[in-house]
Amino acid sequence: MKKYLLLAVAVMVMSGAFAQEEAEEKGGFNPDNLFTGGSISLSFFNNTFLVGASPMLGYKLGGFADAGLLMNIQYSSIRDYAVFDDRLRQTLYGGGAFARVYPLPFLFAVGQVEHNWLTQKYLPPGNTGTTIRTTDQANSVLVGAGYCSGRLRKSNTGFFYMSVLWDVSGNENSPYTDSYGRAVPVIKAGVNIPLSFKAK
Repeated sequence: MKKYLLLAVAVMVMSGAFAQEEAEEKGGFNPDNLFTGGSISLSFFNNTFLVGASPMLGYKLGGFADAGLLMNIQYSSIRDYAVFDDRLRQTLYGGGAFARVYPLPFLFAVGQVEHNWLTQKYLPPGNTGTTIRTTDQANSVLVGAGYCSGRLRKSNTGFFYMSVLWDVSGNENSPYTDSYGRAVPVIKAGVNIPLSFKAK
């Protein structure tokens, strides 16, 4: 299953590249296609809670795709209620790239590749002591789908969107997993705003 999802991400990125080549043939880079924005992430599943923010910078690729770069700032907490009642608190920062493909103007598939730095703080029962470690191996490959209020139109209006993603990387240090290493659904809600409000 993970192989098929990774293949889907590769297809989306390649689609964006082909769209970019088509745009270049028709006149090259267009600054009116640039947009900014960001999203807020939230996940609450089993014993895992996650909240974060991701500012982004993107480019509209042809009529059916977007791609760009993003930054990550996140906090997550995992608690084992059943056995030890211990907690693991994590803070994360990093960045990555994303690609979105729109089969319909209001629906999209999304792939997101991230490289993150993760600081973990372990709190045993009774808070008798803590252990802190830092790792730069908190890499993730997120895939999912979402709904938007209307993609960047010719009038250059922005749009709101909401998506649900899962990490398919299998990385045990991923912040998008619970204490059993299972991927948790991540809800992202955000806005994209064109950097140019000039009508085309």
